Formats: sequence, structure tokens, C-alpha cells
Amino acid sequence: MALISAAQMPQKRAGTIERMLPWLWSGSLLATLGFLVIYPMLMLIVGAFTVVSPISSATATEVSRFSLQNFVDTLTSPAVGQAVLNSVIACGAGTVFAVILGVMMSWIVVRTNTPARRIIGEISKVPLFIPPLVAAVAWSILGSPDTGLLNIFFQKMGIAININLYSMVGLITVFAMYYCPYVYMFASSALMNMDPSFEEASEISGAGALRTQFQITFPLIAPAILSSMLLSFVIMLGIYGVPAVLGLPANISLLPVHLYQLTVLSPPQYNAAAAVSIIMILVTLVFVYLQYKILAGRSYVTISGKGFRPKTLELGIWRWFTFALALIYIVVVVILPVFALTVMAFRKFMFIPSLASLFDLTQYSMGHFESLFDNPQTLMSMWNTLEVGLITAVIGLAVALSISYTVQRSKAPGRRLIDMISTSAASIPGLIVGVAYLWAWIGLPDGLYGTLWILGLALVGRHIPDAARILASSLIQVHKDLEEAAWIAGSGMFKTVRTIILPLCKPGVIATVSLLFILSVRELGTSLFLYTADTIVMPVLLLGLYESGTLGTTAAFGLFQIIFIAGVIGLANVIRHLVTRNT
Repeated sequence: MALISAAQMPQKRAGTIERMLPWLWSGSLLATLGFLVIYPMLMLIVGAFTVVSPISSATATEVSRFSLQNFVDTLTSPAVGQAVLNSVIACGAGTVFAVILGVMMSWIVVRTNTPARRIIGEISKVPLFIPPLVAAVAWSILGSPDTGLLNIFFQKMGIAININLYSMVGLITVFAMYYCPYVYMFASSALMNMDPSFEEASEISGAGALRTQFQITFPLIAPAILSSMLLSFVIMLGIYGVPAVLGLPANISLLPVHLYQLTVLSPPQYNAAAAVSIIMILVTLVFVYLQYKILAGRSYVTISGKGFRPKTLELGIWRWFTFALALIYIVVVVILPVFALTVMAFRKFMFIPSLASLFDLTQYSMGHFESLFDNPQTLMSMWNTLEVGLITAVIGLAVALSISYTVQRSKAPGRRLIDMISTSAASIPGLIVGVAYLWAWIGLPDGLYGTLWILGLALVGRHIPDAARILASSLIQVHKDLEEAAWIAGSGMFKTVRTIILPLCKPGVIATVSLLFILSVRELGTSLFLYTADTIVMPVLLLGLYESGTLGTTAAFGLFQIIFIAGVIGLANVIRHLVTRNT
């Protein structure tokens, strides 16, 4: 018996280790999420409910002393009240108009026979990849009340129109134009996946095509519209660049601007900033709850087991009207801002005496680009941005792939909790993530604060939901029989992922890496609270150039960032095409 027991001991030990592996794996993922998401948010809460500074060596007694004073001061401050009101008006109205534009564009592209609709659909996504700060600078060049290119054009043409985008209307307009692509993506996907039999039944009952669209089509894609509304509102609420460029000149302060100003006061008001951040999160949660209440108990099933193709409406002569609408959108949202940046980036002097001088090539030079690249901070910011982008892309891919595979393909314990924590970051504005990481690391000696790692990790925590969503959609397409065959052949989980999952999900992996890199390059809100003189990144330097009044250099740097991001997207598409063709 002793011999048998001794022989069985290694098998029992191996069985115990095998049973513990899923728990160890889930524990490691929860610890990673705790480091990236939970710990910074807990420190933010500590800052909001105490009077302890994050840069002080506070004792446990001081940290545990509960106080509502920060919220009392914040909620009774007229400046905060005005900032909240301005934010609700600007972001709320911007969201409404973004929905109108996004749904209109998705309907034109997906459900009508409008000419060149596929090209229109691709161009409609361009604003997603233009940094908001660059867009705001471009529109300040176009819509400045005194020197704006549009106003100069109207004046020279004798048209009595004066555009002033340094206003609440300007904020709403730019928000709507640059965030309607989020609505477009959600709505177009829902329209493509909707069974046309619902519309056919409506038309058989005597309803016309237009009435069917408003009574059947748009109500059925309500979940997609509401989801895009929530996403757009959350993103607008956390954007700093647009209100800083277009709001501050008109003394219109939104919450992001007020939040940043609290951290640059002397002394910095970190506790007040934490309290304002909590208020912004609560505002976001209210909208999440409203979305849930609106959709709860209703059926929006539009996809059946029967195959179908999206129905295309034959508009007849009206197709040229929808084409004109789409063309106006593309000209206003895409072409005009890029044109404005190009003019200001190459023009020697901002003064434009006549429309003819706008096309006088002797008035243009590379001077602003020379000034830009003579600045040592420019090359430093570019190198720092590349490093942060690589950190974000590599670590973000590893974390998102681990989470997606665990949630979608495994039965690991705690996978629902992992999914909930990882997706919770989607409802937290990037600006708040920056404040949370500031609280989490600024007071620790020899820690992450002041390094490029804190910028990269903050962006990973911010964009985990985006990366995990892309990878999850790729994993769903891989049949589980392939994994089971690998397991039968003796492959473990890690080898199966390396040899089966990753090769089959290469397009999704490439899309995830490129998305994380692009998001890190264009992100200002998160970086704004975490950079130092040695870790300055391109969006922060662009803001500094604009605030210093060097508009030509600012335009040159903004144009360079657009070209850089376009190059990354083009390279990613080429690699994805080659990978797809060779698999």
C-alpha cells in the first residue's frame, strides 16, 4: 500500500496543480485589472473624501478621516455649477446633433442607392482619426470672428455672414461634427444586420417608404443609437482640447477645463479635482442608467436564422439630393479643416489681404516646419509618443487578448467579474483616468510618476474595452473544434493560443495593435495630468504651441500629426491585407 501511495503522489500533485491553474490564471488577470483600473479609482475616491494631498506623507489615521468638505466646496462653487451647466448643454446638444448626422449618414450609405455611397462611408470615418485638439485648432483657423478664413472669404465675396466658433454654438457644432462617426458606426452596423421583412410587412400594410423608416427602421435600431449616444456623450465630457481652444476665448468653461485648472493652481487643488472627477463619473452613470431603463423590457430582435440582404431604397432623382447632403458633410467635416491647416502651416504670414493672395505661391514656404523641427521638444515629443504608443499597443494587446480569451472561450472562475471590471473603463472619461493615475502614483517615491510607463499604462487602462471588443469579435469567428483538436493532440492552452488562435485572428490582432497605437498618439486628456518636461508627448506639445500663440507652427504640427496617423492606418491596412491574403 505504501508503494502504491508513493506512486500516486505525483499524480495527485499534478491533479491539484491542474485544478489550481484556472484559479491562478483568473487571479492574475484580476490582479492586473486591479493594478490598471481598481487601484487608481480607489485612490481617486480617497482623494475625494479626504483632505490629504497625494504628494504628502500622510498617516493611515489621516487617510481614514472621512470628509465631505471637498464635495461641499465643489457643489457650492459658482464656477463648478457654471462648468456643469456648460458641459451638459455643450455635450448634450452636441450628442443630439451627432446622432442626427450619424444616423442620416448611415441611412444614406447602407439603405439607399446614393451614388458612391461606399466611398462616402469610408470618408465619413476620417474624423475618428483626427485628434480632437487638431480639429479644434483647424476650426479656430476657419471660424475665428476676426481672422477666420471663412469670414475672410465671406467678407471678400460681399456676403454679410460672420461666423464665431468661440462660442457655445461653436462648441456644439464641432462636437457634433467630430463625434457623429461613432453614431455612424453603430447605426450602420445595426442597419446592415436588420431583417428587411419588417419593412416589407409595413409596406404591405399600406405604409409608405418614408413612414416605414420612421415607424419601423429607426425604432428597431434604437439600442445602437442609444449606445452610440452614451459613448459620444462620455467622450465629449472627457475632451479637453475642444473646450480649451474654442471655449476659453469666450470665457466658457466646461468641466474638463475646470478640472485641469484645479491641478495647475498654486498650490494644486488635487482633492477638489478628485471631487469634480467623481461628479463627472456620476453624471455618466446617470446616462447609463437612463439607457438601461429605456431599453429594459422591450424587444429589438432584428436578426433571424433566415439569410437576408439589407434592403436598398430606390430614391430615383432624390438620390442626387442625398449625394449632395453627403458631399456637404464631407466638405465641411473633412476637407475644410485639412485645407485650413495646410494654408496656415505653409503660409508665411497670417494676414490675407484678398482671395487672390490665398493662391499666391510666393506667400508660402516651409518656414513653420523648420521652426517646428528646430525645437528640441518636437523630436523629444515624437520619440516619447512612439515609446508610449508601443507600450500601450504591446501591453494592451496582451491584456486584452487574455481577457477576451478568458471571457469568450474559457470556463475560468471569475470570468464574469473580469469582464465587468474590464468593460467598466468604457464609461470613465479619459480625463478622469488621468486624474486617477495622478492620485495613484504622484506621491510614491521612485514610482511610475514622471516616466513614460505611467502614460502607457494609463492609456492601457483607458482603452482595454476598445481592444477587448475587437479581439472578442475575432475570437467568435474561430470555431471551438479547432481548439479541441489541439487539446486532443496534447497542446496546452498557451500553445493552442500561440499556434491556433493568434494565426487565425491575425487581422483582429493587427487591428487591435494599430487602434491602441493610434488612440495613444491622439490622446490628450489622459496625458495632460501625467506628463513632465522629460515625458512630454505630441498632443501636449501641440496644446502648448497653440497657447503660446504660434498659430503657423501649431498648424504645421497638427498637419504633421494627421499625416503621421494616416501613415500608421495605411501601414496597418497593408499588413492586414497581406496577412489575410496569405492565410
